Amino acid sequence: MKKKHLRFSVIAVSTIVIIAIAGLYAKHLVMGRHFTNQETAYIYIDADDNLDSLRAKTIVSGKPKEMKGFDLIAKRFGLDKKIHTGRYEISPDMRMLDFMRDLRNGNQKPVMIVLPSVRTIEDMCGRVTRNLMLDSASLAKALTDSVFRSSLGYTEETLPALFIPNTYEVYWDISLDGLIERLKKENATFWNEKRQKNADAIGLSKEEVVTLASIVDSETANNGEKPRVAGLYINRLKKGMLLQSDPTVIFATKDFTIRRVLNHHLETESPYNTYKYAGLPPGPIRIPSIAGIDAVLNYEKHDYIYMCAKEDFSGTHNFASTYSAHLANARRYTKALTARGIMK
Repeated sequence: MKKKHLRFSVIAVSTIVIIAIAGLYAKHLVMGRHFTNQETAYIYIDADDNLDSLRAKTIVSGKPKEMKGFDLIAKRFGLDKKIHTGRYEISPDMRMLDFMRDLRNGNQKPVMIVLPSVRTIEDMCGRVTRNLMLDSASLAKALTDSVFRSSLGYTEETLPALFIPNTYEVYWDISLDGLIERLKKENATFWNEKRQKNADAIGLSKEEVVTLASIVDSETANNGEKPRVAGLYINRLKKGMLLQSDPTVIFATKDFTIRRVLNHHLETESPYNTYKYAGLPPGPIRIPSIAGIDAVLNYEKHDYIYMCAKEDFSGTHNFASTYSAHLANARRYTKALTARGIMK
């Protein structure tokens, strides 16, 4: 009888030990730090991912010692049924449980996108979506749709005025509508009371300010010179003179390889050709920089109405108040172009 009780006691103790060990192992699988990546890594989950692809991406990025904890927690969290899209972080000291919890809750890490100052909407779409789940074709398709543009309050010509070049923090899986709403919000924030007041004082709408800024940016990359260039064009607008901006002619031709604007270019038939049509063109000739927009809003007051690129090719300009002085500047620059063999 005593032996029987002893046998049962041994079995009971053994069972308890086994359960305890199993419990500790399960706790290790759930609570342990299994990732071996030396630096913070990220995985990107899109709408086509499932548990198998998520598992594979976790192995590649986190380099875990084993994946039993992943399998155990994934089943418990129901990740076989639903996975949130997004960009998720795996830091070197992260527990598998914390990582999986982020996946379950959609607790992703944001990305930085750069909205650049570029010539075309298509180029902008490609650059903005470079770090997003959203593809550039979808964004470009929406922005080229006349009904959609109209709902935003813009035409094909004025659409570049919507975009304020800057760096923005967003989520990798931001939707098309979400991105557009964010860009509208940034535009509204940018056009604060002070900027709007300056625009009103000049007598230009926001879209007209941006259009002039796009010309200023195209004329000079020197931020210190931009307020002077802006002042020159505002002087011309006030006098009713043709703006005669070479970059507008290049935009009209759609040949952005032109380095030297010639007489036949000036005959291009287009409302963007400011050698033929007075006033501002129908819209921006590029997405201008913040520096360009602020240069227009805070333009330099002077009496210059002529400008010509400097013959030293420094990227800056010689300015003149009289046509005779301008011709002298132009002769020096033309001579320098010819000396360098720049004929077109």
